[in-house]
Amino acid sequence: MSKLLFNRTLSEHTTGVDISTIEGLSASTILFKQKDGCICIEITEDTTSKKLNSSYYIGTDWLNNKTAVYVAPKLNDKAQQTDYLKMLFSCLRHSDVASFTNDLYEIKFEEPFIEIKQKQDLITPLLVIQFLQILKSIVKKGLKKSYYKIEQNLNSKIKGKALVAQTLKQNIIKNKSTKTYCQYNEFGLNCIENRILKKTLVFVQRYLALFPEYSKLVSSVINYCYPAFQNVDENVDLRTLKNITHNSFFKEYKKAIYISKLILKRFGYNIKEIEALNKELVKVPPFWIDMPKLFELYVLGLLKDKYFNGIQFQIQGTYGQPDFVLVSENHKMIIDTKYKRKYQQEKYQVEDIRQLSGYARDRKVLSKLGYKTEQEQDRVIDCLIIYPDQTGSERLNANLKEIPISGFTSFYKMPIKLPIINDYNSQKTE
Repeated sequence: MSKLLFNRTLSEHTTGVDISTIEGLSASTILFKQKDGCICIEITEDTTSKKLNSSYYIGTDWLNNKTAVYVAPKLNDKAQQTDYLKMLFSCLRHSDVASFTNDLYEIKFEEPFIEIKQKQDLITPLLVIQFLQILKSIVKKGLKKSYYKIEQNLNSKIKGKALVAQTLKQNIIKNKSTKTYCQYNEFGLNCIENRILKKTLVFVQRYLALFPEYSKLVSSVINYCYPAFQNVDENVDLRTLKNITHNSFFKEYKKAIYISKLILKRFGYNIKEIEALNKELVKVPPFWIDMPKLFELYVLGLLKDKYFNGIQFQIQGTYGQPDFVLVSENHKMIIDTKYKRKYQQEKYQVEDIRQLSGYARDRKVLSKLGYKTEQEQDRVIDCLIIYPDQTGSERLNANLKEIPISGFTSFYKMPIKLPIINDYNSQKTE
């Protein structure tokens, strides 16, 4: 059984926690998806002490084969905690945002599971909400139809291919000479892809029935999606997942099938695993969630709410990609998110200013803003940094230039209030 490192919650971006008394730990680093510079947890060591530092990733993982660590969303104060699920739900209302969630989390199914409190299981509800929002976009577009195989014991007729072995076993030996076991193709909604989605939807419903706080968030989505699968069978041989080919016209299916496999794997492909869940303790695979990425997607949703197609996400410049480029009737601006609380004070990081200044001089980026000629590109471009701050608004300010960053020309910042868990009872689901 796992041993969690602390009897209190360790929050993201915590530094200098003394772990000298814990045996078997040495200087090491856990990287997010093994990417250089993407540090989830780091242990530093000198001659007198060992220190643990967490970064902007939340989740749980093994420090060694006996000791695990859990990192929770940053506490804004003693009573409030960031509601990362509502952030995800908000941004995924825009169906095209789902394609940008590939690097949002990492799950290590190959490693031993870690026992944590049920309320600390951040990854399962995240997968559930992501699946349901993608499923909603599929249902809105219309379920795909395709050919699928049917095996049936027919009376006095043959359809498709006669299955000799099954016919002998099921009919001839039992003296049912008028029947033939056949396999044939049929065209309709009951194809393998839809059956996998239906099976996952049943898993999701069982899971949400145990946790009303999550169910409230997505009940309207389930009510919207379920009737579309009325004529789809939930029984499916999961080995057939390997043979699925994806149609570019139904591009949402590829992502939905991928999330389905993660959810089914999370519960060992056994729905009884859900029914047997202990509400206090659960076992989960080690996982990490990238909070700066989630904040970036959350802001993308807010920008799309306000500017629709006027916002472009992560366009490729000559060197690097700005988070957002805004091209509307009233604004032409480069926008970047910084998941840093430094901006809550009268502070800034010079590296961030340099980064946006580089984008503002990038000819490819300027071209996306509509500045094509050298004369048009020889101008000072407005730059905006959006950061989390609970004293800010939940929506974008009407005036994007309301708060200038002193000391720089055409540089501005804007606080965004993040949803908090206490808001479940006071806010209605969209």
